[in-house]
Amino acid sequence: MRRILIAGAAFLAFFSLHASAQAPTTLLNVSYDISRELFESINKAFTAGKDVTVDQSHGGSSKQVRAVLEGLEADVVTLNQVTDIGVLVEGGFVSADWKSQFPNNASPYYSLPAFLVRHGNPKAVKNWDDLVRDDVKVIFPNPKTSGNARYTYLAATAYALEAFNGDAAKVKEFVTKLFDNVPVFDTGGRAATTTFVEREIGDVLITFEAETRGIQKEFGADKFDIVVPPVGLLAEFPVAIVDKVVDKRGSRELAKSYLDFLYTNDGQRILAENGNRVNDPAVAAEFASQFPEVRLLKVEDVFGGWDKVQKEHFAADALLDQIYGSR
Repeated sequence: MRRILIAGAAFLAFFSLHASAQAPTTLLNVSYDISRELFESINKAFTAGKDVTVDQSHGGSSKQVRAVLEGLEADVVTLNQVTDIGVLVEGGFVSADWKSQFPNNASPYYSLPAFLVRHGNPKAVKNWDDLVRDDVKVIFPNPKTSGNARYTYLAATAYALEAFNGDAAKVKEFVTKLFDNVPVFDTGGRAATTTFVEREIGDVLITFEAETRGIQKEFGADKFDIVVPPVGLLAEFPVAIVDKVVDKRGSRELAKSYLDFLYTNDGQRILAENGNRVNDPAVAAEFASQFPEVRLLKVEDVFGGWDKVQKEHFAADALLDQIYGSR
């Protein structure tokens, strides 16, 4: 009996050691277009002192989702729109209960669409209604491929719904005029930034507040001003484990620890340092002076939730198609 117990213990020790040796030490984070620098900082902190490598893939949020569906082996996705992860759920890549796997409905940070203008704000842009003037050219990416741009569309629509007391015809006219003022639609947020900053096209860039802060920091406050409109739309940044991939690779534990890190004090601080608003009370208070107050509307309150938004605005031939196709 003693020999059997010893042999069994030896087998378990060997199996454990073998399994540990085979555990993946790499992850692929598939993320939205303008989060490159953010996750470079996150990855550096997460991998410090560990034999772990985190690779990154970036592009328009909806475009990234299609890449995952077509075979890009993401262990985790860190996107900028709930509906994009919904597509992965429908495709059998992400668990239907993904929102309950991490705090704040699996959204470790948030932002809102903001405006970047040339220094001195020569067109005196202050709010959404200034963007439909004939003398203002606006830059934001293609909402068919970019979650960033979809938030711009929804924020503009939310503003118009309040301004015109829910008059559907006037709201559609307002948003159509905004789209008419866009000289070029790039596929993602970073390409739109390049168009505005380097190609010097347009008077206003609409993108996430974090991106406006990053641009101003990189190019200088003497080049660009940030305008945060008084009314905005809450943009949450959902994260999820890609079950179909981690179960195949055996990387679930590493993937979970990576996403858990975003909620730690260190992770929240890095997110805030990169211009994002966070939910951790202590970190939010530490960075409060850097973020102007804004009345944030929610998709659930204005549009009745993401399922309704998908059906009424983003489905084939829905409102977005009608407006975008009319250009």
